[in-house]
Amino acid sequence: MTTISASIAVTVVGGPTALLEWAGLRLLLDPTFDEPRRYGDEPDALEKTAPPAVAAADLGHIDAALVSHHHHEDNLDLAGRDLAISLPLVVTTAAGARDLAARGGTARVIGLDDDEAITLDDPTVVGSAVADRAPEGARLIALPAQHGPDQWAERLGPVCGFLLHAPGQPTVYVSGDNSEVTVVEAVAARYGHVDAALLFAGAARVDDIDAPLTLTAERARAAALALGARRVVGLHVDQWTHFSEGRDALEREFAGLNSSAGGPLLAATPLGVRTEVAL
Repeated sequence: MTTISASIAVTVVGGPTALLEWAGLRLLLDPTFDEPRRYGDEPDALEKTAPPAVAAADLGHIDAALVSHHHHEDNLDLAGRDLAISLPLVVTTAAGARDLAARGGTARVIGLDDDEAITLDDPTVVGSAVADRAPEGARLIALPAQHGPDQWAERLGPVCGFLLHAPGQPTVYVSGDNSEVTVVEAVAARYGHVDAALLFAGAARVDDIDAPLTLTAERARAAALALGARRVVGLHVDQWTHFSEGRDALEREFAGLNSSAGGPLLAATPLGVRTEVAL
């Protein structure tokens, strides 16, 4: 009989990037490994202010990269892209898959539409390197995400989140660069409550869009409650100048919220430290 794993493990690299250890798989979220630098021109210029807290080579084996979107460097930078396409598997949006597949590399690249799922234990879908490590019945679902106001959707491009599910294993939600609580509420209504929610917060902003492009701390709290999450991991709150709220804003907003699993709802996940997150 399969028993439910009591935890996941997360190593926060910085920005949205983290290594998620779930059900025997090691999954890299939105790889960013460049040194500090500036990308692009105004009004869409982005500036990275700190190096990754962990070098990619020090993370050990990685089964797959889950890329919420490929066209913003704070979610997939140059070194992160090169790493992703060298892994056994990359899962991203349909547009992202077309771009990454055209760049070569050894990865099997899969693009998913909203609410489309793949079976992670099927070698014909994900390749034997991943399928052999995945639990029976494991599924990865691409979820809707809204990266800022509707009127800017064409400029900001397609984004997705992810849901990981397997019998006897914790259900994990990864928000991607989603800014809207209504999107999370719709996910919860369709798929039910989750054990862990990895929320991209930071209230990202650019000069000519008067709205947050990722969750504010207040919206992250509302999203966590809508999901009924037993534990929350906050990502996308550091290392970039366009993140208008830091980790401290999340901690203030989640203060006093406890988990049904015991202890604070918001997990303490120091940069660069492998952290067991009890569920």
